[in-house]
Amino acid sequence: MSTNQTCDEILEELKGLGSDSYKRILMKHGVKEPCFGAKIGDMQKIVKRIKKDYQLALLLYASGVYDAMYLAGLIADDAKMTKKDLKNWMSKANCRSLASWTVPWVASGSAHGWELAHEWIESKKELVATAGWGTISSIVSITPDDQLDLDGLKVLIGRIASKIQTESDLVRYQMNACLIAIGTYVAPLTREVIKVAKKLGSIQADLGDNDCQVPHIIETLEKVAQRGSIGKKRKSAKC
Repeated sequence: MSTNQTCDEILEELKGLGSDSYKRILMKHGVKEPCFGAKIGDMQKIVKRIKKDYQLALLLYASGVYDAMYLAGLIADDAKMTKKDLKNWMSKANCRSLASWTVPWVASGSAHGWELAHEWIESKKELVATAGWGTISSIVSITPDDQLDLDGLKVLIGRIASKIQTESDLVRYQMNACLIAIGTYVAPLTREVIKVAKKLGSIQADLGDNDCQVPHIIETLEKVAQRGSIGKKRKSAKC
């Protein structure tokens, strides 16, 4: 269910929500022009109104405006997204936030996430590989364990362990996040992740002139365990 608002009307609304100060923060995190600087909290009001809208999401993403592309991910009807749609979105994801979150969120809720994730992690393009690891992270966060390929995830854990230190900064950050996601949401593999994390130690990555830091895997999992949340799935990967 959605409103009958057009893409142009939503773009005008997003423009009105824009903030120069927030736009500067986004730019420090690698966001490219055109960008209005609309805050996610304000976007959520639009999401509540629209719910899901497959066609509108495609139009908003195709606009090339960062805020609209991010919003598109929040309102996309993931189950309707085709492999062609997702590959097209990936080809237009020109910054870390779209590649690390928007595209993976939507891919993970589609029928093509696992296949595309494995295709993307093989890419030599940094943002594409980042999206691949992000998609795996999103998949494990929302998919029941009995529907996951646990042996396949073990292989990926081993791959991260052997390759993470030689990857680029963005990919290394996302691999680290993927280990945390698997350890958090897939209880049968938590110990496996901790064993690997002990060997790896603290992972470092330069994410530019911003306040982003690489989470420590074991410390993060200990906090999750203290909350009693190991193995608890999310309703949606999106936020």
